Amino acid sequence: MKLKVGLLGGGSWGTTVASLTAKNSDTIIWARNPETVDEINAYKTNEKYLPDAKLTSSLKASNSIQETVEKADVIVMGVPAQSMRKVLEDAKPYIRPWVPIINLAKGLEIGTKMRMTEIIEEIMPGHPAGVLTGPNLAKEIHFGKAAAAVIAMVDDTIAKKLQSVFSSGLFRVYTNNDVIGCELGGALKNIMAIATGMGDGAFAGDNTRSALITRGLSELTRLGVAMGGKNRTFAGLAGMGDLVATCSSSKSRNYQVGFQLGKGKSLQEIINEMNEVAEGVKTAKVIIELAKDYDIDMPISQEVYKVLYEGNTVNDAFRGLLKYEVGSEKEPG
Repeated sequence: MKLKVGLLGGGSWGTTVASLTAKNSDTIIWARNPETVDEINAYKTNEKYLPDAKLTSSLKASNSIQETVEKADVIVMGVPAQSMRKVLEDAKPYIRPWVPIINLAKGLEIGTKMRMTEIIEEIMPGHPAGVLTGPNLAKEIHFGKAAAAVIAMVDDTIAKKLQSVFSSGLFRVYTNNDVIGCELGGALKNIMAIATGMGDGAFAGDNTRSALITRGLSELTRLGVAMGGKNRTFAGLAGMGDLVATCSSSKSRNYQVGFQLGKGKSLQEIINEMNEVAEGVKTAKVIIELAKDYDIDMPISQEVYKVLYEGNTVNDAFRGLLKYEVGSEKEPG
């Protein structure tokens, strides 16, 4: 029996995932904007977020959260991290018992410092919670470029069942039971993408980018392991894989924020010009708090935070990093 999918969120990644699942399962996507819903239903396009892309012909869109989720066997949350709680609370009355809920957002909630699956478990106890993550740039995947992702759930049996819902053509989905590590890898790498973007925008060079990615991996692994993630997860698709893709691609929203900062634009100017959310901008606040909570040294994250929120320049950030004492690669730091 084919599972029915209800996906909440009509941005580029949500629309891409809905188009993928529609190849395997009956899928309804909910979007806030009535014009987006009408466009998907009439033309099978979403030009605002996926220009020149044709969506799977069987995909349906709705303005009604109830219609989207009430018959779904799988719920996919494709909304930004800071919207997750509100949208899930709105959907809660219409979701059937025990239905798995899969998160796509790569962020942490401001205030509570919670991962998205923690929010799901709090609002929807009894529902298996998971995350689909990895080096997944929406536009490349939609246009058929080969890519790999991870579906992470504590229950491996459910994760394996859902592999066939998300896998499509050259989009390969692996399973992992380290939900904590997979979620943190996706959230933390956005900070490093801002850092590498800053370096590229300021013409720091390829060596600098390589150093930032490598030391960034070390930094996010330290915090991720301290919070309960498994070391090997951060060397896989949800860690190093996602980090490399996001730190190397101009298609990455977080990289673009950093790049424009490196060019001298203000954060507010950059945000005003974007039509989607760069999760790393808000997640940076949470990361600094978590680094203090777990007593983890995170120099790159600290310098990115200072540029975003304390008025430091990109040059200040690189000078700040140079002040850190150089240790051994075998040791933290």
